[in-house]
Amino acid sequence: MPESPFVSPSELIEIHLPDGRTLRGPRGASLESVLAPLAATLSAPLVAAVVNGELQELTQPVRLESVVRPVTMAEADGARIYRRSLILLLQAAVARLFPSAALFVDHALTSGGYLCHLREHRLLEAADLQAIGAEMRRLVSLNLPFVRRDVPVAEALAYFEQRGLQDKVRLLRHRLRPVITLYDLEGYRDFPHGYLVPATGYLRWFELSPMNHGFVLRYPRQHTPSHMPPPTESPKLLAAFRRYGDWLDRLSIGAAGALADAIVAKRGREIVLVSEALHEHHVAAIARQIADRRDGARLVLISGPSSSGKTTFSRRLAVQLLALGLAPFALELDHYFVERELTPRGPDGKHDFETLAALRLDQLAGHLRGLLAGEEVQLPRFNFQLGRQEPGAVVRLRPGQIILLEGIHGLNPRLIPAELAAQSFKVYASALTQLNLDRHNRVSTTDTRLIRRIVRDARDRGYNAADTIGRWESVRRGEKLHIFPHQENADVMFNSALVYELSALRPLVEPLLRQVPHGTAEHVEALRLLSLLQWFAPIDHDWVPENSILREFVGGSSLRDFKLWGG
Repeated sequence: MPESPFVSPSELIEIHLPDGRTLRGPRGASLESVLAPLAATLSAPLVAAVVNGELQELTQPVRLESVVRPVTMAEADGARIYRRSLILLLQAAVARLFPSAALFVDHALTSGGYLCHLREHRLLEAADLQAIGAEMRRLVSLNLPFVRRDVPVAEALAYFEQRGLQDKVRLLRHRLRPVITLYDLEGYRDFPHGYLVPATGYLRWFELSPMNHGFVLRYPRQHTPSHMPPPTESPKLLAAFRRYGDWLDRLSIGAAGALADAIVAKRGREIVLVSEALHEHHVAAIARQIADRRDGARLVLISGPSSSGKTTFSRRLAVQLLALGLAPFALELDHYFVERELTPRGPDGKHDFETLAALRLDQLAGHLRGLLAGEEVQLPRFNFQLGRQEPGAVVRLRPGQIILLEGIHGLNPRLIPAELAAQSFKVYASALTQLNLDRHNRVSTTDTRLIRRIVRDARDRGYNAADTIGRWESVRRGEKLHIFPHQENADVMFNSALVYELSALRPLVEPLLRQVPHGTAEHVEALRLLSLLQWFAPIDHDWVPENSILREFVGGSSLRDFKLWGG
């Protein structure tokens, strides 16, 4: 009789690493245990893994032979998992010490931390914050597991209803899937949006600092995952956060569930119109500040990161300045690049167009001095094909005319000489906030800007979503080097975020994200963004006004061909 081709499964399973090595472990063992021999050799703490192209928690059992890529805290996905787990640790500590208090995780600080506050609690004292930190460290020392369980949405609704967490109840009522994943830490349960580390022992790096009648939960930065960054003050950013809170109060929209309720109740157009009116009010207020300083601020510098809506903001500001009787002249920083062969190169050997050294600063300063003195100036025009400057327009400003200069280095004190800086008014424009899913689940403004850029790149530049996602980390590195360190130099911050924008962007970006090829790093990111967007009830982007910041990304902006002419 021939031997049967069927055999019993081996008790051991192999996983194949990106460097060609193979690890062997018991079939059904967790990724954490199978990857344990590798974890000690990594340059940053291991917190997750990509298994056959899918991001997985370390508690996931390995049942089949797989290709596995470790994910550490030095990567964007790993940093998110660490921070998300840290928030649940904080929630559990606050719930144990102050069971009647309501914890809100509001905004992210560029210095590395989440701005938080307690409601239904007395004014937070230093002793309270010390107690919370001590309780968090007790939980870390016990290395308690984050126990994951999928439950029916109806069960989760009843649980959060009983706890009085109406923002979570409103959110879950719009969930189409019948189950939701809850995590339990020492009896405290919640549904963090995304994966967690296996246990509290992973969460060794954090600090709590008082700020703005609340506190900051500080965490390590991605590039230094095992070290805490020094705390920094951000008074202007905090002022922008307060203004956004006022806007949410006026709209009666506290989180994504409330927005979905409003859309279902046919209030979507109202939300759009009021959101845009608040934007216009702020642009007009900034224009008034400039007008009030017209004799001492004839140079307006505008900066902000990628996909922040700087171009549309600059044009809307120009319209408001014109309405106040000021004639702005737009000067383009991109025409002041050095010749291509003189452009510095980055560590990868490619030309670095984002460094300040790529600009002819002496030429820029001379032209600004001449223009502000009322002299005739021959401006340059940079030929990007040839990589060199050519003669541009000859310009003389009219008496009292102001200059608008937009660029990523607008707030860098090295951009222009001190005597010119004394005559400037500086604006930082970016999506500084975003409507959160609920009081504990933040929506990253970086994600908002990436979604905006995916939509715009597909429409205007012919890039697919995988192209844009693949370039995004490089864009982010440039922002961290050249933009974020200088944001507090601004005289005013303009928050370009719109409370309804993810609802308007969702129908446009979802088809693009679904085309990202499986098995790629970009596909992991696409799945994460699709999972985020499911929480935002869609609206028709035709509702977006033609002069909206959002039109810079969805198309159809009435300001697209708006030009300012000097002289």
